[in-house]
Amino acid sequence: MSVIFSLDEIKRPFKNPVLTIGNFDGVHRGHLGLFNKVKERAKAIGGQSIVMTFEPHPAKVMRPGNGPLLITPTDQKLELMEQAGMDAVICVPFNRAFAAVSAEDFVKKILVGKIGIKEMVVGYDYTFGYQRQGNLELLRKMGHELGFLVHVIGPIEIDHTPVSSTSIRQLVQAGQIKAAKDQLGRDFQISGKVVPGQGRGKKLLGFPTANLSWTDGLYPKPGVYAVRVLLEGRTYYGVTNIGYNPTFENQVLTIETHIFDFAVNIVDKTIKLEFVERIRDEKNFGNPGELKDQIALDIDRAKEILGIKEAKMFFRSGKG
Repeated sequence: MSVIFSLDEIKRPFKNPVLTIGNFDGVHRGHLGLFNKVKERAKAIGGQSIVMTFEPHPAKVMRPGNGPLLITPTDQKLELMEQAGMDAVICVPFNRAFAAVSAEDFVKKILVGKIGIKEMVVGYDYTFGYQRQGNLELLRKMGHELGFLVHVIGPIEIDHTPVSSTSIRQLVQAGQIKAAKDQLGRDFQISGKVVPGQGRGKKLLGFPTANLSWTDGLYPKPGVYAVRVLLEGRTYYGVTNIGYNPTFENQVLTIETHIFDFAVNIVDKTIKLEFVERIRDEKNFGNPGELKDQIALDIDRAKEILGIKEAKMFFRSGKG
C-alpha cells in the first residue's frame, strides 16, 4: 500500500480510482464495510482502491482542546488500512485553509482534477466542504455532471446499534471491552514506549511491570485487564492495571503491565497492548501485602481468561 501525505505529491491521476473519504478513527466494522465496497468496485473497473483521510483529526483543528480522544493514532490507522487491503491512502494535512475549501471546489479541483476519481463510496451521513455544505445530493449531482458514480453505504448495526467511532469511545471509556470489540472487529489496542517506573512492582510486590508512556489517546476505564502484549513480532500475555495506584496515593494515571514469566528489560522499547477482558475495578488496599495477594488472584484470573494453563514463557509468533 502506498501512502501519500500531501496532495502536492500527486503528480498525475490514479488509474481508475475508486475513493472513500473520512476520518476513519478506529477503522471499525462500519469503515471496513466501506473499504470492501471500494475494493469490489475497483476490481470491477480495473482500478485502484483509495482512501482519503486527514491528519490531524479535523475536530482538533476546528475545536482546539476539545477534539475526541483517538481510538487509533495515525500510524495504527494506516497499518489497519493496509491490513484491509487498500491500494493507497491519501493522508491530507488538515488545517483551516483546507477547511475553507468549498464543496464544489473540493470535488472539481481535488477529487476529479487531481485524483481523477471514477467512483466514490461514502457513508449514508457523508458531508464535505466548507462548513459541511456539501451533501449526498450535491455529490450525486456533481458526479452526474463530471462523470463519476456515487455509491452510498448504509449503517452497520450490532444489536440494533449503529457502529460508530463515538460509540466505541464511550464503550472503551466505560470499560466495556467486549462490546467495543464487537464494533471494532478486533480487540481494542493501545501502544507506547516502556518507561522506568517507581520500582515498586518487582521490589515491593514481587511482580515486575512494564510501564507505558501515555499521552492523550483513548484508554480504557481505570481497572485491571487481561491483555495480550505485542513486542517485536511476538505476542506475550499479561495483566494490566490502569489507574492511580490508590494504595500508594499516586496523583498521575499510569498504565502498568505484568507480563507473565518475562524477565527481559524492555525499557525504551515500544509495546502494544490488546485488551481482552476487564477483571475488576482499581481498589485501595490497606497495605502492600493485601495488594500483592490481589495481584496474584488477578494473574490467575487473567490466565484463565487467556486460556493459559501452565506457567512457562508464554508467547506465540506473529506479526505485532
